Amino acid sequence: MPATPPIVLTIAGFDPSSGAGITADIKAIAAHECHGIACITALTVQSTQGVRRVEAVDPQIISETLRELVSDLPLAAVHIGMLGNERVSAVVADFLASANLPHVVLDPILKSSSGADLLNAAGTRFLLEKLVPLAEVITPNLDEAAALTGLPVTDLDQMHAAAARLHSLGAANVVVTGGHLDRAIDLLSFATARGPETEIFKADRQRSNSTHGTGCAFSTALTCHLAHGRGLPEAVLLAKAYVSAAISNAYPLGHGVGPVNHLYRMSQPRRSSTVVSQPEPAHSRN
Repeated sequence: MPATPPIVLTIAGFDPSSGAGITADIKAIAAHECHGIACITALTVQSTQGVRRVEAVDPQIISETLRELVSDLPLAAVHIGMLGNERVSAVVADFLASANLPHVVLDPILKSSSGADLLNAAGTRFLLEKLVPLAEVITPNLDEAAALTGLPVTDLDQMHAAAARLHSLGAANVVVTGGHLDRAIDLLSFATARGPETEIFKADRQRSNSTHGTGCAFSTALTCHLAHGRGLPEAVLLAKAYVSAAISNAYPLGHGVGPVNHLYRMSQPRRSSTVVSQPEPAHSRN
């Protein structure tokens, strides 16, 4: 009988085009040799051309689903994506606070890439005050880091400042993803016995129209590597390499921004990573 793989729970919205959200998360979880289970927070009407409508799921159903799952299955890690509103955010926070689960990764999804609001203002405030302190690591992109901190976040120095601000607001570990910069740079700021330290991950930016769901893919892959017992810097490196390969192996779909290829490993050999890790001296940032 084969060994049971790590079980990863994803709490996120449903994208019917399967580029992001629950179905994309499940594909990424499977690609990382974990067993994925899911709780849907919201239904969306969307395609590769953008989000048209968002409808949150009844918070009571979400609460019952989460409690049913955790009563039956031993979770190795939890990924949190789109939440939709403050009522959903509240039941997820209550669940996390009571369940005391390992390796909680929070991807603070505020807007879609097409500009639609995916978390209302009250939900954003609740996320920042209640959910951020419950997560092992949060993974905002540049725009999300700016919205959460009130700071401009357009370059590496500003990414450092935003990470420091997020630490002060209760975040234990932060990855600010900079895939939209001229060179794709992610900044990891993580807690150590000596205080926060930083590490930079660099890769060439890929010019592709198949980038829908990159944030979901990164945060889900990161969750899976933590579920497998890898340390946070290694998990970030491997997750970034996975997203880079998923973009380069994507195939064209739809009339808008197509999805990455989460399952590229099923048909092609693994490519060597072009991501470079650059640790920074512990004393360089406070």
